[in-house]
Amino acid sequence: MNYLAHAYLSFLDPSITVGNMIADYVKGKQWQEYDPHIQQGIQLHRAIDTFTDTHPVTLAAREYFQPSCGRYSAVFIDIVYDHFLATDNSIFTDASLTTFSRKVYDILASHHEILPPMFQEVFHYMRQHDWLYGYRFMDGIFKSFGGIVHRAKYLEVTADAPFTVLKENYDTLAKHYRSFFPELVTFVKTYPH
Repeated sequence: MNYLAHAYLSFLDPSITVGNMIADYVKGKQWQEYDPHIQQGIQLHRAIDTFTDTHPVTLAAREYFQPSCGRYSAVFIDIVYDHFLATDNSIFTDASLTTFSRKVYDILASHHEILPPMFQEVFHYMRQHDWLYGYRFMDGIFKSFGGIVHRAKYLEVTADAPFTVLKENYDTLAKHYRSFFPELVTFVKTYPH
C-alpha cells in the first residue's frame, strides 16, 4: 500500500501513524531506536505490505501492469489502491479526506525531529502538494506515477504507460480494490498491538 492507505490504517493514532508512514525509510535494525509505540507502527507497516503483496487479488491486479512495468507493477498497484481508497465514498467524502489529510500532516509535523532525514524531505513535498488528498484525482495519480518513473532505475517507460493501463482497466481494478481492501482492514484491526 502507499501513503494514504498506511495513514488510514493507523486510525489517527499518532505513534502508529508516524511509524507506519516512516517505515520504508527505516533500514535494518534502526527501528529499534524508536519509541516502542512507533516501533509498533513500523512493524504494522511491514505486516500490511506483506499481506498486500502476497494477496491473490493484488497479484491478479498487478498482472495488468506487468507487460509495461515489469517488477515495478507492485508499486503502481499501491498507488492505484490509494486512488480507490481516496474515492471510496464508504470511507471518505471530499471534505473528510481533506480533514483527515490535515490531521496526518499535523501528526507528522509534530514529530518532525524524529523523522528520518529522507522522509523529512518527502514529507515537505507531501504536505506542500497535499499528496494524500491528491490521490482522489487522476492528475494526482499521474503525478505519482511520474515520480515513480523518475526514481526507478530500471524502468524504461514514461508515466503514460501505467496511466493508460489504469484508464483502460479502471472498473476492473476498482473491483479488485473493493474485494481486497475490506480484508486488509480486518487484518489490521486484528493485528496484535
